[in-house]
Amino acid sequence: MNLANKLTMFRVIIVPFFVLFMSVSAIPYRFLWALILFGLASITDMLDGKVARKYNMVTDFGKFLDPLADKILVAAALICFVELGWTYAWVAFVILAREFIVSGIRLVAATSEKKKVIPANIWGKLKTAVTMVAMAVMLILGVLMDDFGLMAEFPARIVRDVLMYLSALLTVISGVVYCYDSREYIDPSK
Repeated sequence: MNLANKLTMFRVIIVPFFVLFMSVSAIPYRFLWALILFGLASITDMLDGKVARKYNMVTDFGKFLDPLADKILVAAALICFVELGWTYAWVAFVILAREFIVSGIRLVAATSEKKKVIPANIWGKLKTAVTMVAMAVMLILGVLMDDFGLMAEFPARIVRDVLMYLSALLTVISGVVYCYDSREYIDPSK
């Protein structure tokens, strides 16, 4: 296994520990630990692709695991956020549904006669960036409120809602654009 794939595997391995810290209230500074792990996972997400391209380490395994690792991290964070009351189930549903739809379209395109790999468009990249920043800010708010008692619930709730609504809006826009751009692969007559 090359370095790029090890970084991706590390991101997958981090997720259960992230969920543990998010879920177990008896752990001191649990949101700080979760934030650190989320940050490590985000850094490895940036690094693994750069390392793979720069050092010619692109593999089929990496192409499969990298987007899956991202989805696992986002899904875990969203589920934890819903459980903690930091966001609403419908927001998590919108974000996760888009991920399943896009993954399905990519699978159909990749296995079609054209064997097409559909890259992320600008809307998808913007959605990902906003979602990851929103999640990091939500974790920072958790650290400030729950770990250190430095912030009240009311302003944190407003910030969380605005961030997740923005993330959900960009998720819908990017999903619609992606479906439109990939309409030849979701044509029900084929």
